[in-house]
Amino acid sequence: MDAAILEKVNVWLTGNFDDATKSAIKELQASNEKELAESFYRNLEFGTGGLRGIMGVGTNRMNKYTVGMATQGYANYLKKSFPGETVSVAVAHDSRNNSRFFAETVANVFGANGIKVYLFEALRPTPELSFTIRHLGCKGGVVCTASHNPKEYNGYKAYWNDGGQLVPPHDKNVIKEVEAIASVDEVKWSGGEANITLIGKELDEAYIAMLKSLSVYPEVIKRQHDLKIVYTPIHGTGITLMPQVLKEFGFTDVTIVEEQSTPDGNFPTVVYPNPEESEAMSIGLNKAKAINADILLGTDPDSDRVGIGIKNHKGEWVLMNGNQTAVLAFNYMIEARKAKGVAQPNDMVVKTIVTTEMIDTIAKASGIACYNVLTGFKWIAELIKEKEGKENYVIGGEESYGLMIGSQIRDKDAISAVAMLCEMAAYEKDKGRSLYDKMIDLYVQHGYYKEHLISITKKGMDGQAQIAAMMESYRSNPPKTINGSAVGQLLDYELQVGKNLLTGESWKIELPKSNVLQFILADGSKISARPSGTEPKIKFYFSVNTPLASAADFDKVSADLDARIKGIIADMNL
Repeated sequence: MDAAILEKVNVWLTGNFDDATKSAIKELQASNEKELAESFYRNLEFGTGGLRGIMGVGTNRMNKYTVGMATQGYANYLKKSFPGETVSVAVAHDSRNNSRFFAETVANVFGANGIKVYLFEALRPTPELSFTIRHLGCKGGVVCTASHNPKEYNGYKAYWNDGGQLVPPHDKNVIKEVEAIASVDEVKWSGGEANITLIGKELDEAYIAMLKSLSVYPEVIKRQHDLKIVYTPIHGTGITLMPQVLKEFGFTDVTIVEEQSTPDGNFPTVVYPNPEESEAMSIGLNKAKAINADILLGTDPDSDRVGIGIKNHKGEWVLMNGNQTAVLAFNYMIEARKAKGVAQPNDMVVKTIVTTEMIDTIAKASGIACYNVLTGFKWIAELIKEKEGKENYVIGGEESYGLMIGSQIRDKDAISAVAMLCEMAAYEKDKGRSLYDKMIDLYVQHGYYKEHLISITKKGMDGQAQIAAMMESYRSNPPKTINGSAVGQLLDYELQVGKNLLTGESWKIELPKSNVLQFILADGSKISARPSGTEPKIKFYFSVNTPLASAADFDKVSADLDARIKGIIADMNL
């Protein structure tokens, strides 16, 4: 085994680590040297969003010690950032195995550093943590979750005083402070228990009151209160608030998917507890079919992503993708607010660079500013902060099943999204239509935009290197044509340069650096390549569009766009 890895292993075997940890390391030494190397070959990286990794012993795993060292670094930075002030933080967790233990570890370390801690008494949705930071005037916060990852994972998301995740300069500065913690002996583990206050019901009530204020058409819900809703929390935190929120909005016919209603970090009915995965929504879909529901909704373990199922124009149940859901939500908030007379002349909406451009088209047609930011809701939160007092934020979202409605939350929120999607379904039903009918109407009005996503995982120690080589190849030697259409533009967000590959013209991209490449084709197609910041994974986003003359042409045009996407994928050998 590599000498550097052995040295790290020995530090853990001889240092101030508990006996159970040392026993687990010895067991790996005896039975699984490869796993031992994976567990220690590097330090689990505290990235710009925090930590995420497989649970277990070692420097490259989520455990008490990696979580404690990260928290000590973050505590040090908070105290430096707010000298002479009372520093307070909010701490929450999801339903994953060890999440409560990690949250209590975080609270204890913060408390031992003289920081006032508001710790949720039990699991809660991540967006409620974002709301709580703002509501209680905290300087920061942490939620222990690995969002939609498989059960082996856990994580740690760090937040700033605006309720958003860390952005420059705080993200890099916190990373420096975390990396400066060289030993577990530098962590203040205990002694500040008096600084920890348990919170719960009073924050739930404030959060739900805020959510209710987002409703545009409560009178429509009153008329359509018996909209048949099926909801699954997929063994996560949604069960703590979602049934009550739907009741408060006025919905009276809500069926909870019983098999997935109990919070359980083993996620017994799914492989990936992610509403993006059809498998995770399949039990709910069967329930929706069985009772002839109007809409199916599912949220991931920490309730920041939402997936929906509705009947299509043929009466068949289908799962909408994140772009379609975002288009419906953005359009509703723009259209309904105008119809109700509550729209402001300075209203704005925000999306990410890999989310469908159909939203830009809708916003432009409505005379509303639409801003594009890098992937991640922290960038939407940052833009809200930048525009505060000048423009009125209405809604933000991204293709990965995330929506953020209203400015009092600064991270994606599936709780408000579920409530508003149900309101949208009620609004269309009140007109004798379905959400799918509305979707097709929007395609006729604005053009049919269709998107597809491929995610490629490269596991093991060399996975990241393979992905880096792939990106470098695209960057230095971009294809001249893809699927028979000329590549007109290459947008390189890492170099912050856009290039017209046909004329040689170039321009500066006015966004922070990010390792994303986009190819814009002559036929209007767009391909984006983006490595994950938290996993050995690279995502390819495909977007194609064409006019749709009438609803009658929908199926034919849909098939044509599918064929175009398949052609692009085949030509790129993906």
